[in-house]
Amino acid sequence: MVAATASGGQVAANAFGSERSRPLEYGVIVQGGKGFTDNRDDFKFIMAGIHAGKVLTDDFGLGVLKGNFEYAVEIFPFWQSYTPKFQRANCVPITGSTVISCSGLYTTGGTYSGVSVTPIILRWNFKGTGKFVPWAQGAGGLLWTNHKYPAFGSPILNLGNDGPNTDASVFNFTPQGGVGFHYFVKPKRSVDFGINAVHISSASLGDKNPGVNASVQFNVGYTFWK
Repeated sequence: MVAATASGGQVAANAFGSERSRPLEYGVIVQGGKGFTDNRDDFKFIMAGIHAGKVLTDDFGLGVLKGNFEYAVEIFPFWQSYTPKFQRANCVPITGSTVISCSGLYTTGGTYSGVSVTPIILRWNFKGTGKFVPWAQGAGGLLWTNHKYPAFGSPILNLGNDGPNTDASVFNFTPQGGVGFHYFVKPKRSVDFGINAVHISSASLGDKNPGVNASVQFNVGYTFWK
């Protein structure tokens, strides 16, 4: 790797630049945001974990699109979602009758804890200028939660909402895409900022797939480069 110097352009070049350098990055990341569509705008998210990536190519391309390709992963051992609480019941039809038998109301929703793993992050690092290096990415991940997420049901009791097969799943998929940038505070060290649009869906692993069609999540991190 080319020796680091104090100038902004050379700092960024040391991370991404010369043909002799395809660096490895690793660091910590905190992310949070909220639901953005229909009945999910009162869903909130917070998570903390680690990010690691490897630049796989030298710079190529033309003009403002010139940059390099990176493969990365993220693991969030701390993941929480805060959702509205509501009451529902478990209902079943009485055999040979249109009458529905329901349990007493119980509270569902609230806070969910879990672990999120994003094993596929495909990132394009633009060449940037000085200490500022932007990027864009697409990614796919998997989420496990301590209870079936999100809660499904309604205070208005019916078999469609509250029957014996109306639960979600503890496993969900998290396709996502985002943009952000690295800001190099010194050689081989950067502060990172990003924004992701994240979709959460069980792909019908559960009886129902209420999901979160879209959430907007902001992140900040600190990265070491080798």
